Amino acid sequence: MNPALQHEYPETFILKDSSSDPVKKVLCFLEEKGFSGAVKYSEETIFTVEDASRVVGAQPEHILKSLVLLADDRPVLALMSGTNRVDVKKVRREAEAKKVRMADPDYVYKWSGYKIGGVPPVGYPELPPAFLDEDLFLYPVVWAAAGTDHAFFPVAPDDLLRLTDGKKCVIKK
Repeated sequence: MNPALQHEYPETFILKDSSSDPVKKVLCFLEEKGFSGAVKYSEETIFTVEDASRVVGAQPEHILKSLVLLADDRPVLALMSGTNRVDVKKVRREAEAKKVRMADPDYVYKWSGYKIGGVPPVGYPELPPAFLDEDLFLYPVVWAAAGTDHAFFPVAPDDLLRLTDGKKCVIKK
């Protein structure tokens, strides 16, 4: 593990088996992709955009919301600026799907291993299609959940685009 990443994440919280530790899955993915940023941990929750904004010390629009949607029953990610709402019709068009809907929390957890409030933009066994809200690119850095509602990391939108193999597009209401 990259010592810089390990430094920010308490050793007592890291499990040997990365498949059972959501933050370790994110850390391993980031390390494999050569990401040099650090994952940080907070005792306070980052469950909501407001929580994350307070904990991180960034404006709400700089908080990344990683939303799991189902496009024709296939999971896709809508990566949104914290103050924006996703327009499922626009995602449907981008995904070239007939039907798009928000995935329910149980589905998100069973499919990804991440619970709502800590869903990251990366760290999935298979990289889902990712649609990045164009407003993310207005900011030098956005703050993403790192697998739980207590772990997060800063990432430049261009790096996020590369890490997710995503597409920058207009998907906000």
